[in-house]
Amino acid sequence: MAELHDLTALEQAEGIRSGELSPVELTEHYLTRIERLDDTLGAFLTRTPEIARKQASDAESEATAARREGRSLSPLHGVPVPVKDLNQVAGVRCTMGSRALAEHVPTVDDHVVHKLRAGGTILLGKTNTPEFGLPCYTENGLAPPARTPWDPTRSAGGSSGGAGAAVAGGLAPVAHASDGGGSIRIPASVCGLFGIKPSRGRVSGGPLLHDVSGLATSGPLARTVADAATLLDVMAGAMPGDPYAAPELPPGETFAAHARRDPGRLRIACLTDAPVPGVEVHPDCRTATTDTAALLTGLGHDVEELSLPTDEGLLHAFTRVWSVLAANRPLPPEGEELLMPLTRYLRARGAEVSGTDFTRAMYAFRILAQSLADGLMPPGTGYDVILSPTVAAPPVPVGALRHDADPQAEFSAIGAFTPFTALYNATGQPAVSVPLQWNAEGLPIGVMLAGRYGDEATLIALSAQLEQARPWAGRTPSMW
Repeated sequence: MAELHDLTALEQAEGIRSGELSPVELTEHYLTRIERLDDTLGAFLTRTPEIARKQASDAESEATAARREGRSLSPLHGVPVPVKDLNQVAGVRCTMGSRALAEHVPTVDDHVVHKLRAGGTILLGKTNTPEFGLPCYTENGLAPPARTPWDPTRSAGGSSGGAGAAVAGGLAPVAHASDGGGSIRIPASVCGLFGIKPSRGRVSGGPLLHDVSGLATSGPLARTVADAATLLDVMAGAMPGDPYAAPELPPGETFAAHARRDPGRLRIACLTDAPVPGVEVHPDCRTATTDTAALLTGLGHDVEELSLPTDEGLLHAFTRVWSVLAANRPLPPEGEELLMPLTRYLRARGAEVSGTDFTRAMYAFRILAQSLADGLMPPGTGYDVILSPTVAAPPVPVGALRHDADPQAEFSAIGAFTPFTALYNATGQPAVSVPLQWNAEGLPIGVMLAGRYGDEATLIALSAQLEQARPWAGRTPSMW
């Protein structure tokens, strides 16, 4: 018999609108599962059951009134959506995965949290993240590691590993996540989920934690394309003070609607070699990509092999910018000695980057974005989508990428595991990870689709077409 967590987020929302499902009942179901499974999965840094129960009660009252008065509700009204602990929720501890901020309680909501509140979603808690979201695993000094439910000896990825573990383990129907170098798509790949890194400026990063580099953005993690697209609708929209703003959809359009549309015939480039020198791509990841290329061809798309020249310049530019961002994280005076070795290493490197070097690195990102827009993906004549592996290897054991004694070696290992994802943070383009493949060990192997700047709609429509051709949401881990 189906349980509440078997329902998609949209099915849950429809049940709430019709009165067949209570937000209070739904919230209690997830709180019970969190209590039972979270010690194994490491999905949450902070649980907020009191807030969740109050919000669920309010959502139920509002849904009852809306039915009586014939009013519409937000598409995810009453649905639980946890928030990653890099983002601020007023009155709730926000650690950013760091012992140095273990008792930090903000007084204002981030803009994306304001959008989630306005959408009537329910806060189950703050999901686990590595310190400041810097590495691609989720291990810190505050909570157990985030683990993929498909094999709890292996990492759920990062930095949205807690969000990935929560959704893949049935502790939440969907989750807020964020991505500065792959941090939505990496957990999506290793947890068997669909994740969207939106275009730069699609979701506000304000009001206090604007990423001046433009690398990072919030986005959704979900089990289905339609759920993710709907959560993106809830989170999206420019806010006063935003330094970037992605092109808006036409009036009346939604991303959710594009999950129900045919993408048309697309020209797709297939990239299997890493654009970073010296990185070997695991055969499982190559196979997943070439198999997806064959599926796309069978669906009527034009798929061509693509090889990008390896370029150490982008890696150097990204390292400079990433280090500066780490160095600029504000800390209390006594906080430095509480930091993880990798964080201290990156902050030291960032402090050495001159303003001129930082500007050159940012300029390299802009030149790369322009060259892709003009040379590889011009509208009408270029590729519509680029297909590649999401990561270069299957899910790795917990602790496999960490090297506290040699953080420089650790940072290199992180780069070798994630050579594809940061490209689209640098350019600002949207990209998604699609869970079409599982290897012989039963581990999920994601593939990535990237589109033109501002064109999440095409990626959503294409992903939905793939989902229809090879459904994945019914495939769940044993602990489900």
